[in-house]
Amino acid sequence: MLDSKPLWQHSATDLAEVVSTGRVSSRDCVESVVERVRATNGSINAIVDDLGEDALRQADEHDRVLKSSGPIGPLHGIPVTLKENVDQKGCATPNGVAAMANLIAPDDSPSARSLKAAGAIIIGRTNTPEFSLRVTTDNLLHGRTFNPWNNRASAGGSSGGAAAATMMGYGPLAHGNDIGGSLRIPSFCCGAATVKPGLGRTPAYNPSAEAERGILAQMMSVQGVIAREVKDVRLGMKSMLSYDPHDPWMIECPFDGPVLESPIRVAFTKNAFEYSLHPAVNEALDVAADALSDAGYEVVEAEPPDTREIGELAIKCLLGEVKSLQEDALRQYGSPTFNAILDNYYDACPPLLGNELLLGMAQRAHHLREWTLFLQHYPLVLTPLLLSPTYDWDEDTRGQQGIDRVLGESFYARAFNFMGLPAGCVPAIYNGGLPLGVQIVGRLMREDLILDACEAIENSTGVMAHKLWAGEYGV
Repeated sequence: MLDSKPLWQHSATDLAEVVSTGRVSSRDCVESVVERVRATNGSINAIVDDLGEDALRQADEHDRVLKSSGPIGPLHGIPVTLKENVDQKGCATPNGVAAMANLIAPDDSPSARSLKAAGAIIIGRTNTPEFSLRVTTDNLLHGRTFNPWNNRASAGGSSGGAAAATMMGYGPLAHGNDIGGSLRIPSFCCGAATVKPGLGRTPAYNPSAEAERGILAQMMSVQGVIAREVKDVRLGMKSMLSYDPHDPWMIECPFDGPVLESPIRVAFTKNAFEYSLHPAVNEALDVAADALSDAGYEVVEAEPPDTREIGELAIKCLLGEVKSLQEDALRQYGSPTFNAILDNYYDACPPLLGNELLLGMAQRAHHLREWTLFLQHYPLVLTPLLLSPTYDWDEDTRGQQGIDRVLGESFYARAFNFMGLPAGCVPAIYNGGLPLGVQIVGRLMREDLILDACEAIENSTGVMAHKLWAGEYGV
């Protein structure tokens, strides 16, 4: 039974139970969130397309369906948000670009379709930076998304709108995607939890797309969810596993894998390579390691294959593909700010082109092989996500120093996109007015193990959103 908190503060897992059994109506659940959005989104700018009226109509229909034939699926009546870079039939898919403001989706993307099929109700679409290619969320079309904890801090990118939305109570589940940290970095910045699925886990396809994405974009980008609580990440991800033949990378595979021999070994690294590990990140890693040890994991200091090298290769290859395939469109439709940042990206991480790009992509197999072998001994790996706490919202506009911080210090995020391995992020501590998280990496198709470990950390440290709403920490 739910306690007396407003419905918008409850988890998707708890709401799903009471809504599916008729103890709380879909209407009441959705209405609570819609009212919360309309009361507070003006100060956060997380939702840029308010679908509240349609959502309320859908909620009424869900209540009728429940009475006649039972729940539609595991997310029956649960309010969710959808990132505006994936198609939702009848809505614009501008991807943060003003010139694409009127690009109306002819049909649903697999993410939208699977959430709807699970019974979820999309109450709004969330902000993303231009072309979803910045690590902060700001654009000329919709403006900046603010971090719920601190107006100066970045909400992260590119799923900054999604992370800010769920932390503010705009639905317990927020869809997002991740090509170089775009689920995990906003979760890190805002105090949410997530898991970046491995390659082939969740389908991706935009009916509005006029051309296929580059091969690296296909292999590195994945769809997922951000939530306030780890149990909701699990519920949301399970709901997104529906096979879709539009995505040839998709692999049909049960979410829960075989039980591993206990205790599960966790490799633990603090290696910052040529960078410095911030004391607060060091503390967060220690807190997470202790939580895992207390939960029965065997935490072992062990150095995995060179993540720094992999992360650097990932960004140089990805920028090479971007420059080769998207340069004209980016330059034509991107804002002056975006173009200046892109130039700084190129200067800091010179793109690989031609034969060098092909050789870099081929090297992916070597790195994945080394990591796969390492994961045979250590099914999970605890690492930093970023090497320092959350950066300012405009850090990537501050020349090479800013770019080095947001790109150079995030190699632990990019490396696992390049290899296609799953990786989660969960908050561990509160530092200087902002939450701070850690990363858990695991074997292919073992997001379940990652979420188990993330939940063990959360059980020890608490749900960060509860502290935010209680005013325990400053906003």
